[in-house]
Amino acid sequence: MNAAEATDTKTGTNTRTAPADDAEPEAWLHHAREVTDPVLRKAGDSLHPQARMVVGYHLGWWDAQGRPVTTGWGKAVRPALALLSARALGAPPGVGAHCAAAVQLAHDSSLLHDDIIDRDDTRRHRPAAWRVFGVGGALLAGDAMLAQAVCLVQHEGPSAPATAALNEAVQQFIGGQFEDIGFEERADVSLTECTTMAARKTGALMGAACRLGALAGGADRAQAASLDAFGRSLGLAFQHVDDLLGIWGDPGATGKPVGADLHARKKSLPVVAALGSDTPEAVELAELYARDPSLDDAGVLRRAALLVERAGGRQRTSGLARRHLAEALDHLDATLLPASDTRPLRRLAEWLALRDH
Repeated sequence: MNAAEATDTKTGTNTRTAPADDAEPEAWLHHAREVTDPVLRKAGDSLHPQARMVVGYHLGWWDAQGRPVTTGWGKAVRPALALLSARALGAPPGVGAHCAAAVQLAHDSSLLHDDIIDRDDTRRHRPAAWRVFGVGGALLAGDAMLAQAVCLVQHEGPSAPATAALNEAVQQFIGGQFEDIGFEERADVSLTECTTMAARKTGALMGAACRLGALAGGADRAQAASLDAFGRSLGLAFQHVDDLLGIWGDPGATGKPVGADLHARKKSLPVVAALGSDTPEAVELAELYARDPSLDDAGVLRRAALLVERAGGRQRTSGLARRHLAEALDHLDATLLPASDTRPLRRLAEWLALRDH
């Protein structure tokens, strides 16, 4: 172990020195990956060999033949929230690492299943796991990840409340997924329904990440609840920005083709807001959404994106993201924790809700 590394006595996890309080959010995300990845790899090693192969591919550790690569497993947003929530309670670096890994496994389990449900061919700039290993392999690997996540939360902090919080979040994002699927078959989805779905599908697990980290750091009930609420509101802002990027994001950053959400006829918030705008653009967009996606070309998708924007969907979604960010920061203030201890969480929240990639 070099001078930049330490072993946390509570978790037994090798960690690197944490960034400074005023570090950029990207530094905290990088730190979260460094802290969480060894725990994830150890958890993966305990899986059935076939599940381990799929999970390692999905998390970017190796290619389809098992050869090491450095694709990576995403931004590490949820692990960062868990670790920074523990830190806000005064916990030393490394506390919350198992909770961070647990929420990442739960999140990636949902991504494996989402790709199958949505028939998405790519994930993180390469073929989705179900395209490489088949539907059955991806489903079973996702189940294995979720089971392992439950085991990990029992390694630190009060295990019963932590397990209950994770299970509740899982139940909520499953409910959100059901609602998301149902939206595809309807033409009359409301903004309220869309926001409720996002709160379950994204907000619940981000809230759980903050609650689990807080519990690992020794939070009392009120502090844990406020951090959970912070994460849930931030999750809504995060999802609204994700919806914007799903239409106008750079494919080089998102890892998905231009207009992928429009081609899939997703009822994301910008689309729902546009469809409900009572404008000529809303009528044309509804007609486009009713046509066969196989007839789409780049021009059709560009037109759809323009219609959403002209009907106010982009502006409305951006405004809601900012509103939910403000709610999240109010919940963070309600913890009554020192501003210096919560500063990294605040800066990360602002970065996530205002990002362009």
